[in-house]
Parts: sequence; C-alpha cells; structure tokens
Amino acid sequence: MEWLVNLIAVLVALASVLAALGHVGYLALLNNAAGKRAGGAPVAEYVRSRWAVAGGTTAASLFAWLLTVGGPTLDIVSIVIAAGSGVVATKALQSTRDRYRTGG
Repeated sequence: MEWLVNLIAVLVALASVLAALGHVGYLALLNNAAGKRAGGAPVAEYVRSRWAVAGGTTAASLFAWLLTVGGPTLDIVSIVIAAGSGVVATKALQSTRDRYRTGG
C-alpha cells in the first residue's frame, strides 16, 4: 500500500512541476516578446511582477517532489504541497494567458 501512496505522490508532484515550469516558460516568452517590441514596457513590467509567483510555485513543486523519497507521511505532505502549488501555478498561467490572449 505504501508504494501506491508514493506513486500518487510522485505523479502529483510531477504534474505540479510541469504546471509551474509551464508558467515560467510562458512568462519568459512574454518577456522576450515584450523586449523585442516597441511599447512592450507594460508587458515587461507585468512579467516582472509575476516572477515571484512563478518562482515560488516552482520551488514548492520541486520541494514536494523531493519529499516523495520519504515515507508515507512525507508522501501525503508532498501531495498536499504539490497539489496546492500546481493549482496556484495553473491559475496564474490561465490569468496571464487570458490577459494577453490575442487572435483566434
């Protein structure tokens, strides 16, 4: 039974890391595009304000993944941390995408 809890913890942590890195990658792309475009200063300023959220969720996700090497208690803690940081990263990514969505 312990291996099943560990498997679930690893999968949740991995999904959380992917969501957090997706947010970091999207912010990096926005920042790069804003730097190349005239009048991109407001976007670059917004991206700078979002780096703390992206870094925090990435750090929490990686920490949760690290906790999966422990026993079942740490696996449960890992699931809680990873799920929380994954939800925050996903919501932050969605809000950023909605703010700068263009075209069809």
